[in-house]
Amino acid sequence: MKTLIAAVVLGMSLVGCASTGRLSSTERLALYRAHAGPPQQDMQYFGSLNGWTELGDSALAVWTRPSEAYLLELRGDCQGLSYATAIGLTSQMGRVSSRFDKVLVRDTTSGPQVPCFIGSIRKLDVQALRASEKELRQAQVQ
Repeated sequence: MKTLIAAVVLGMSLVGCASTGRLSSTERLALYRAHAGPPQQDMQYFGSLNGWTELGDSALAVWTRPSEAYLLELRGDCQGLSYATAIGLTSQMGRVSSRFDKVLVRDTTSGPQVPCFIGSIRKLDVQALRASEKELRQAQVQ
């Protein structure tokens, strides 16, 4: 079933990027969702991120290590996420919880951090995600 979903998302993404050459936030979110596991209550967090990718106004992917990433879907739109210069995560004792913790959007131009509550946390299959992204790039070249 997961393979079928990934194939459908890949097909839709190819149609979308054929005209623009780049995936929209909605298409990228669908791709990440297709490679995400079931929701979990929390994730381990050591106080720093290896990277992050915004996926629209209400979702982002965070890398805790080069080969470990999570899809964070927020409880609503997160003001400034699409153009944020940096983000942070709140945590309790080395864990980020979907019920209590927040993404902090840091924008140096507007001043204070905007807190955005985490609605769900899903671990990403990073290898499969990278393979799908590689296929999309190769399809764009052709």
